[in-house]
Amino acid sequence: MPELPEVETVRRTLEALVIGKEIKAVSVFWPKMVKKPEVTEQFTDALCGQRIREIGRRGKFLIFYTDEFALVSHLRMEGKYGVYPSDLPVEKHTHAIFHFTDGSELRYKDVRKFGTFHLYQKGTEFEEPPLAGLGPEPFSEHFTLESLTEKLGKTNRKIKPALLDQKVLVGLGNIYVDEALFRSGIHPERLASSLSDREIALLHREIVSTLTEAVEKGGSTIRSYINSQGQIGMFQLELYVYGRKNEPCKKCGSILEKTVVGGRGTHFCPACQK
Repeated sequence: MPELPEVETVRRTLEALVIGKEIKAVSVFWPKMVKKPEVTEQFTDALCGQRIREIGRRGKFLIFYTDEFALVSHLRMEGKYGVYPSDLPVEKHTHAIFHFTDGSELRYKDVRKFGTFHLYQKGTEFEEPPLAGLGPEPFSEHFTLESLTEKLGKTNRKIKPALLDQKVLVGLGNIYVDEALFRSGIHPERLASSLSDREIALLHREIVSTLTEAVEKGGSTIRSYINSQGQIGMFQLELYVYGRKNEPCKKCGSILEKTVVGGRGTHFCPACQK
């Protein structure tokens, strides 16, 4: 699933491609993706004549701001956006098309059909799920050492599932939790409440540092992620543990291991993360 760096990269590339374009029509070929409003025709009709003014992001969600609406989009496992001329044949697994008045189209492809769309009146998008109740952004002033310490101290969960909880912190998924924990020297099965103040301070720093570096590299191309211009991310070349089971640790040379924590495949170094 694309995590914060990948979604932020998609946001930035789309911003350069569709800002200012007016939507002439919307085609939805898999209505189940439209979660709000419940009637797909209301979704498509509302967006006709709207111009895309801004593209935001909240955690792993993209937010397309038009003149009147906020379209909240989640890519889930396999979702991809691309901008194409309208005369180009529509590829398989394309489930939504936003037709622009200039003859171009924003197409949404999703092999697994897990992606979602929620449409709100602008200004109300944070009042109910899926955006309501999310934790702080890692790059925001609200993600403080104090807030992280408080949230981790209140849970009896292991540190990995605690960090995957989007109510604790948004944007982190399997890849970047594994990487941040390795950089912090914290075993993924440690109880979150057992971390010392020093360990939490180090973890806070490494979460921000890891995500910052990943955004600069355009995200990690794991499985089928590409940005909206067909370019792959390059941060996978910098990964210390994720996807490197049975390979030597880049820091100590020990053989990396993989286990399951909280139902998720988890990579770690048995020497660096005791």
